Amino acid sequence: MDGAELPREVVYLPFEDGPFRMAMGLVSCPEADWIEIDERYPAEMAERWELLATRHEDVFAACPGSEAARAEVLALLAAHLPARFPTWFQREGHQLRNRLTGEEWDLAAHGLDPLELAARLVQEDLCIIRPAEGGPVLEAGLLCAPTRWRITEKVGRPLMAVHAAVPFYGERLGVPVDRFMGQIKAGRVAMRVNWSVVDSPALFQLEGKHRGERDPSFTAENAGERLHLRTERQTFRRLPESGAVLFTIRVHSYPLTRVAALPGVAKRLAGAVRALPEEMGRYKSLPVYREALLAWLDAARPATLPGN
Repeated sequence: MDGAELPREVVYLPFEDGPFRMAMGLVSCPEADWIEIDERYPAEMAERWELLATRHEDVFAACPGSEAARAEVLALLAAHLPARFPTWFQREGHQLRNRLTGEEWDLAAHGLDPLELAARLVQEDLCIIRPAEGGPVLEAGLLCAPTRWRITEKVGRPLMAVHAAVPFYGERLGVPVDRFMGQIKAGRVAMRVNWSVVDSPALFQLEGKHRGERDPSFTAENAGERLHLRTERQTFRRLPESGAVLFTIRVHSYPLTRVAALPGVAKRLAGAVRALPEEMGRYKSLPVYREALLAWLDAARPATLPGN
């Protein structure tokens, strides 16, 4: 793969120095911006292929009855990518060529689950949410960059149950999220971005939530090198034929030194960390390194940190 011609990775900074607010934070996303392709494509797709080859049972799960929606996801992306990125993707009839990888796929006879083939084309993870009487259900997903959760443990469950461990979700977000999943219109794309600070740059993270014991090896001197800002750019769009909702997740992991070098960001992030309720901080495992993180951010000076 050659990523020389690919655009630079976007740096998302979805936090503010102010009171904690639990909100969906949805904004409208233009169709042209729905799928991201950037300089990280070669490395991320190589990692994805490795996970699919060696840990398929950890990254893919689907409920019976989701076949039509999974096929619709592939059809949607196989139409969108050549139209949006004609330099990198070309299609002739059932043949789809990915110039970034050198692969060519026969969309009529590819031998893979259609959701897996769809996920082999893009950097986003792909989940399918089905409307149901008891609340929308996560019915299928291919997740190569989980932020400390397992698709195999969540698939087939209502969103309320999927998010049961998230502090305040049930009382503040559960009903609005369920309502949104039922109301989003076909042809519209909604987007949100969330954030966390983690102690590993790895995209594939199955474990690590709810850690509460401080690790003294994190210090005010080394926190910037050892910690990473992890963001999830999430999009939602209705699949018009099946009626399901396609939920995409693109994870970005930035060294803390990189983002703190930007003007005002260290102060903003420190304020956002301090504003997190104790329950949310514990859910994100912040107590492990919170003290060191805040000391490092408070001392950070953009002019002396490595450039962006």
